[in-house]
Amino acid sequence: MAATDRDKALETALAQIERQFGKGSVMRLGDEGRPPVEVIPTGAISLDVALGIGGLPRGRIVEIYGPESSGKTTVALHAVASAQRLGGIAGFVDAEHALDPEYAKKLGVDTDALLVSQPDTGEQALEITDMLIRSGALDIIVIDSVAALVPRAEIEGEMGDSHVGLQARLMSQALRKLTGAISNSKTTAVFINQLREKVGVMFGSPETTTGGKALKFYASVRLDVRRIETLKDGTEAVGSRTRVKVVKNKMAPPFKQAEFDVLYGIGISREGGLIDLGVEHGFVRKSGAWYTYDGNQLGQGKENARNYLRDNPDTANEIEKKIKEKLGIGARPDADAAASGSGSAAASGSAAASGGAAADMAEPGASTDDGAAAAVKATTRSTKSGAAARALKSVKPGDA
Repeated sequence: MAATDRDKALETALAQIERQFGKGSVMRLGDEGRPPVEVIPTGAISLDVALGIGGLPRGRIVEIYGPESSGKTTVALHAVASAQRLGGIAGFVDAEHALDPEYAKKLGVDTDALLVSQPDTGEQALEITDMLIRSGALDIIVIDSVAALVPRAEIEGEMGDSHVGLQARLMSQALRKLTGAISNSKTTAVFINQLREKVGVMFGSPETTTGGKALKFYASVRLDVRRIETLKDGTEAVGSRTRVKVVKNKMAPPFKQAEFDVLYGIGISREGGLIDLGVEHGFVRKSGAWYTYDGNQLGQGKENARNYLRDNPDTANEIEKKIKEKLGIGARPDADAAASGSGSAAASGSAAASGGAAADMAEPGASTDDGAAAAVKATTRSTKSGAAARALKSVKPGDA
């Protein structure tokens, strides 16, 4: 077939597809300029760097797993707090019934605005998640945890009954339904998972995650969270050193690692992360026990330097800006343009509201703080809150 005949045949097929399935069903990838990947910062700059794009990607599935008390929920709650600070709406499906509102508040989460569900069964949890995502109102939703998504048949059965593969089938079906809606709504879906050990494994790691293999395939990012050291002030434990390995990453090169401090009652130490990366990239000078930035002494010892940056947020912001500019994960001019374009469209209706808030989430500092931007953000938030409330109202306790 000649080239012209092939082109005509292709155009005919494309026209027929658009008539049958709607405009935009098939398009050439170069026809429209693809905007930069929108992200939600994790609260730990070292983890944002390890992810390669500056945070958790919007419109994708993220899995966070690790041993008990390793900091999985803490990382997820920091992402929720980041989304809320940028004007977004967040949901938390507490399948473990273990969310501590006071702890969440200390991490910066606006608990008054956080949508929380404590479902009775795994089916109900995933149905609520599906409806909230399809409302187009949410910017991030956290499911804590996959291991606690107990199928209804298991709850209604006797204690010793065998239910082989029920949870894996439930997760597989749910993710098939959710993945398209997550992409369309630009919602970041964070699944927290637990570890189990396979019996009889002679070679390789015996560790595996719960809920079958579906989540491993559907997740764009998988984070392995481990506590590697206890931080002490004298003999008193004040926090832990945490290492996160990016086990899977569809957005950037994988297998990068990030380390940061998690302080009890405070959460991820932003200032500690800035000091670590500042020293690594030459912005902060370490001489003996003293830390110096731009000729000014930050303090003797990391704790004093951390306190100095906490008391002087302008200096901390300046260091963060320099690190992000050097590593290429800061705000970009094209991201600013996309943000302003989407933001102006937000006031026109619920569909535009979803796009406006998505653009608000580009990067810290990407949006301006003038009155017009604040008005757009307020309009967006109120519209999206209404959509989320309608989605929640349509799910009755016991439904699935």
